[in-house]
Amino acid sequence: MDLNIFREYDIRGRVGPQLNEATVATISRALGTFFAANGAKRIAVGYDARESSPIFAEIMHRELNASGCDVVSIGMVPTPVLYHTVYTADVDGGVMITGSHNPADHNGFKICLGKGTLFGEQIREIRDIALAAEFAQGSGTIEHRNVLNAYCLDVVSNIKMGDRRLKVVVDAGNGMGGVTAVPVYQVLGVDLIELFTKPDSTFPNHHPDPTVEENLEHLIQAVTEFEADLGIAFDGDGDRIGVVDEKGRIIWGDELMVLFARAVLRERPGATIIGEVKCSQRLYDDIEKHGGRKIMWKAGHSLIKAKMKETEAALAGEMSGHIFFADRYFGFDDATYAGARVIEILSKTSEPFSSLLADLPETHSTPELRVDCPDETKFKVVERVSDAFARTHEVITIDGARIVFEHGWGLVRASNTQPMLVLRFEADTADHLDEIRDEVEAKVAALIAATAA
Repeated sequence: MDLNIFREYDIRGRVGPQLNEATVATISRALGTFFAANGAKRIAVGYDARESSPIFAEIMHRELNASGCDVVSIGMVPTPVLYHTVYTADVDGGVMITGSHNPADHNGFKICLGKGTLFGEQIREIRDIALAAEFAQGSGTIEHRNVLNAYCLDVVSNIKMGDRRLKVVVDAGNGMGGVTAVPVYQVLGVDLIELFTKPDSTFPNHHPDPTVEENLEHLIQAVTEFEADLGIAFDGDGDRIGVVDEKGRIIWGDELMVLFARAVLRERPGATIIGEVKCSQRLYDDIEKHGGRKIMWKAGHSLIKAKMKETEAALAGEMSGHIFFADRYFGFDDATYAGARVIEILSKTSEPFSSLLADLPETHSTPELRVDCPDETKFKVVERVSDAFARTHEVITIDGARIVFEHGWGLVRASNTQPMLVLRFEADTADHLDEIRDEVEAKVAALIAATAA
């Protein structure tokens, strides 16, 4: 078994080389043993539209049953529907079988114990159970349950629409987001233009990852062509959102968080709001300006949710488009719900989307930049980057190395889902951005080469 599949907050790898039927059976049995040890008897299981997912789900059902767990099978659903089931149904935990935004030949498992999503030490505990192969024995039942209608009704009931009727383009990238977004937004009364909303495991039109600009080209074109008020894109399993305004400009996750934070703080003055280390400094400054309590935290959906619970935050978000509402919702990342909150905000104003963030100070920034780096060395490279810059700069080490320069900042962190480093930069001018980026990228390249040598 390739131990690199056990990530910081999920289990994920390539189908075949890393995840095959035998490996999935072992992981499933380890999960059943973990659940049993933690008093979790009834487990909800959902899966996405990838070719391997129904097969892996059957294996998961069988092995959880053999470990003594009862299974509530909710079928092919977006990840937020599995989370919603964990929060609202009579279950003790859940497993979502999904490759998320990774390539078509990948798959994996997002795991909930109670209402919490596993990460860190708990994932390593499951790894150790799998390696020891000392599994719980039992006999469980399986129940098939349709939960989509209950989910959609719940989302709609938590949205307070204004009078303005909106035209919205939705691009699901042939992932799972359209399964819930289309019916929910139709009930909210928007004029909906659909792009690639039918799930297709081959992703024939573009990859479902809204953090990559080229994946939003169809959405931008459609928003312009149809003169829509906004466009909404989803990742493969529907827990991450991408948004473009009426001009076709991409609103990255941290800018979207400014919009949400202002709306939440109007209703809940002084609320705690969490961003992660890739987010713009403008977000943290704007939260403070509008009377909120700002927290910078680690990237990763499980880590963010745990921090929200600890701090009783009303809202949290990541640059990657994971948005977590505890305000009028359950606190998990749900792109359909986040999109509905954008629609709600716009429905209450006659202003174009682009005007709502026009007062933000101008800065120059990059999107998330990805640099290939082996799983075996990526954390070591980040540590060496931090050590090198700490001699001359302030370095925030909450998650990776966020290096503070006089005119901006640069971030280097190891991806928790892929063999790569994630970089991002922001500065007050384009020239300063280039200077910061050049300095940091040169150091990263040199340290990757030195570590590989």
